[in-house]
Amino acid sequence: MNYLDMLDECTLCHRHCKVNRNDNQIGFCKASDKVRIARASLHHWEEPPISQGNGSGTVFFSHCNFKCVFCQNHDISQGTEESISSTLSNIKIQNSSFQKSVVGMEVSIERLSEIFLELQEKGANNINLVTPTHYVPQIIEALKIAKKNKLTIPILYNTNGYDSIETIKSLNGYIDVYLPDFKYFNDKYAIKYSKANDYASNTIKVIDEMLNQVGEPKFDLNDNIINGVIIRHLMLPGLLFDSKKVIDLIFNRYGDNIYISLMNQYIPMFKACDYPEINKVLNPKHYNSLINYAIELGIANGFIQDEGTNTSTFIPNFNLEGIKK
Repeated sequence: MNYLDMLDECTLCHRHCKVNRNDNQIGFCKASDKVRIARASLHHWEEPPISQGNGSGTVFFSHCNFKCVFCQNHDISQGTEESISSTLSNIKIQNSSFQKSVVGMEVSIERLSEIFLELQEKGANNINLVTPTHYVPQIIEALKIAKKNKLTIPILYNTNGYDSIETIKSLNGYIDVYLPDFKYFNDKYAIKYSKANDYASNTIKVIDEMLNQVGEPKFDLNDNIINGVIIRHLMLPGLLFDSKKVIDLIFNRYGDNIYISLMNQYIPMFKACDYPEINKVLNPKHYNSLINYAIELGIANGFIQDEGTNTSTFIPNFNLEGIKK
């Protein structure tokens, strides 16, 4: 199967733009048929079983199928241009130059496979594909090449959770660890802050398929994760009730078959200034309340963050490291 044919009528994410990216059409994410990367390096700021020791071999892909108004990585996800549309409608644009507004460099599939191998040679615990949804066909082809050339470390799929089910099914056998976000329970927040309809209902279906593929978490002798699902939830200011509903849904559905990562690293940046209710740092008491709520529910498998993570210090420098030969 030639996975690149999936770009002929792109439905890689839940937006189902159905643009022909192989014919220079651009959809909501603004990605073309060429892979664009902003950084490929060892990363030490993920959950311990992902990045402890030598670090995680992170590949930061440019562009995104979300438009989070608070995005910390907006330089590579959305760039400086205004979004294609302020609505949720699908867009078809021929020969768009929008993709030039984000930080990143185009690489061939062959070069992407080499980058995977170079990270392995540097001692990476895994290959961590960050915001990969819109490049899944190219990633699969690159993984085929890299595995033929002795890529053996686990492959981690780090996504916002707004993938299409078909996309996740296509990854069966290529991904060892799934790291999906679960950002919102109530769709009104998903629409308001990320321009995403049907977020929670789609993300649950996506995680169901992920868990079906990789099973419960497994770790190697160094306590590095080699199989499983870790669901991330970034708590936003004022959304304690919504966060509790997210935790309820996840734990009631999956129990101890997955890990939950509760994150407090929210920073009011990018366009958050246009939304006064989130244009502030997270209240530490609210975060502690969420942790206590998770403990009371009986959640045993999870991660929390220390104070002081809500700083730009932890945002990577998107300087194209590791991309050029």
